[in-house]
Amino acid sequence: MSTMLSNLDLLRRVPLFSLLTVAQAEVVSGAVVKRRFKRGEVLVEQGQKSNALFILLTGRARVMTADSRGREVILATLGQGDYLGEMSIIDNEPHSATVRAEVQTDVLMLGRTEFARCLAENTSMSLVVMRGLVKRLRHADRKIESLALLDVYGRVAHALLDFAQPDAQGQRLIKEKISRQDLAKMVGASREMVSRVMKDLEERGFIEVLPTGATLLKERLNALG
Repeated sequence: MSTMLSNLDLLRRVPLFSLLTVAQAEVVSGAVVKRRFKRGEVLVEQGQKSNALFILLTGRARVMTADSRGREVILATLGQGDYLGEMSIIDNEPHSATVRAEVQTDVLMLGRTEFARCLAENTSMSLVVMRGLVKRLRHADRKIESLALLDVYGRVAHALLDFAQPDAQGQRLIKEKISRQDLAKMVGASREMVSRVMKDLEERGFIEVLPTGATLLKERLNALG
């Protein structure tokens, strides 16, 4: 009983499941499984099926794809409250990308049958999942446009703008230090090229790297991205 109550409490903290009725939440809480992934561990693997919805409770995970030569592209980063695996459940196809834990990450896992029942019985939850899919599609469209139409400077600027969050003064700030290797995998360029671009952007006043390792984006960066 305590496990069920614990799962029910966890469900209520997840925006996606907060839309369920009390009765629906109680049923789902008995079906979810909590699992912990260590840093570097794979949640889902490209080309495989897991037949489950994964909801992040804590931690952070990276969505990536790779070609036959092992070259990786980072598609997105997921955090608390985000979910994954819904595309594979909906169309019954293998996962289109690999998701790997960046840090220790706790998730709730809900099987295909239970997830499908949630969507069928709760219109609000179905709409949220649809909006999430549309959001990912728009993000993919922007990434395709960036890769096709922008040079490396533009793609780096675009990625930085996507990363940034407004601070208390309304300035756009990337709080955590950015790995040049990760940035290179996001924009489809070499690490060396990205390092040169970042150095040039700093020297020309488009960005400012603070002593804390955070990166402050200046307004004029918009012209590049």
